[in-house]
Amino acid sequence: MRRPTIPLLAAAALILAPAAPAHAATTITVAADGSGNYTTIQAALSAAKSGDTISVKAGTYHGQVSIASAKSGITIKGATGTATDIVITGNTPQSSGGPTVSATVLNLAANTTITGVTIANTYGSGSQALALYAGGDRQTYRNVRLLGYQDTFLSWGGTGSKQVRQYVYKSYIEGAVDFIYGNGALVIDSSTIHSLNLNSSNNGYITAAATNASNPYGILITRSTLSSSAAAKTVALGRCWHAGGAADSIGQVLVRDSALGGHIRQAGAWQDMSGFSWKTCRFNEYNNSGAGASQGTSDRPQMSSATAANYTAQKYLAGSDGWNPVQ
Repeated sequence: MRRPTIPLLAAAALILAPAAPAHAATTITVAADGSGNYTTIQAALSAAKSGDTISVKAGTYHGQVSIASAKSGITIKGATGTATDIVITGNTPQSSGGPTVSATVLNLAANTTITGVTIANTYGSGSQALALYAGGDRQTYRNVRLLGYQDTFLSWGGTGSKQVRQYVYKSYIEGAVDFIYGNGALVIDSSTIHSLNLNSSNNGYITAAATNASNPYGILITRSTLSSSAAAKTVALGRCWHAGGAADSIGQVLVRDSALGGHIRQAGAWQDMSGFSWKTCRFNEYNNSGAGASQGTSDRPQMSSATAANYTAQKYLAGSDGWNPVQ
């Protein structure tokens, strides 16, 4: 049976018809006072598509902001450029249902950028209480303030060797206990890391890395300032977190090219955790300065210059695709 033919002009039209246009990136404005497109960041996220920018006007925004994995490529930007003007805040402890429930900002999307905002969890002592759960790959945070007490900032790619990458630049991170932690490849660059003043003898631990043994890179703190009003030699650089008791959580942390305040311990700068010795993890320093820099204590391993050449911010973040957000 002969197949019916398409008239010549009609066929030409089908061939020449342009493809549907790609989504044109747009800016969505959020304002708590009603002067924008939406009054909440979450409502703006529901409407946003990849490539869109959510511009947030000055104000305080209560409750969790959740960026689903399907919302890749979105930017959340404080409209004023001053992080203290835009505050995203919550006070939910991890005891309420785990880190995904606790986190004031739960960011599971890849290729996101957050800039010019404060993210806080004001719960305080008594439970882990996250400000930021960073669970997506190739995330960038610039000019942000992350405020919490215990477990302020989690970089987490899930169990096993899968790893997410995040870059934090010219920001401020505050907390007391394990307040920068996880198994991601996390670079904190040109930032201030501030330890809270709790008491006269023990003012907590800055990092708790659970890097999988198969991953060479974990947490890098570089070109940064470690500050506190706490008493001298009362804050540890970190402790060895074997997440869930996993023997292959061999945390990796390097603090390099940074200014360390006198609150950092000389002896005991790296601490044991849950029965695991700090020596089971990969902890090092390189080329630091300040009163808290190593004064030759035997339990503060110093990386050699030759090795440090392979432990730069670019190396931590490159992965297999050569990602390089470093400034």
